[in-house]
Amino acid sequence: MEGDKPTTVTCTVLGMDHTNFCYRVCSVCERTLPDNPSSLCRFCNFNSNNTSSSSNRLFRLLQISIATDTKVKVVICFDRAARVFFGCSADDFFHFAKLHPFAATTASKILQGQMFRMTLSKPKNGNAQHLRISSVVPLSSSYRPTIETLREIDRKNKWTCKKSYRSLLMPASS
Repeated sequence: MEGDKPTTVTCTVLGMDHTNFCYRVCSVCERTLPDNPSSLCRFCNFNSNNTSSSSNRLFRLLQISIATDTKVKVVICFDRAARVFFGCSADDFFHFAKLHPFAATTASKILQGQMFRMTLSKPKNGNAQHLRISSVVPLSSSYRPTIETLREIDRKNKWTCKKSYRSLLMPASS
């Protein structure tokens, strides 16, 4: 990567840290909020006495390992680019993950081996270490966003569970 110019690479996703994939922001000013669901934006509430400010979740994938033809790199992905991987908002994925505890782990496994064209840029913050994914394009025509695959797995598991449950209720005919 020369200077501060973004560079575009073709790469494969090797893995993703799925332990902390999103963060809360004020829906009015988009300032970061604590994870406590009852906390309100101090800035919006202080300036406008707005007691109804709500929050949204945005994606923040802190460590995605990618392999180009020459290097393995750790990159960071924020909301706009992460929506390409997941196919939904961070709020939608968060609520799905609350009902399906292994969703984030499974999402990481789904993305492993997928090929993308990514534009990587240097962080604007001088203290940050990793490149940022500023855009991402799947290279496979059969690529499906992670949430679609997770929902399909969920449907199949429910169908399998119902089928197994029915077989327990109905004795096999001899």
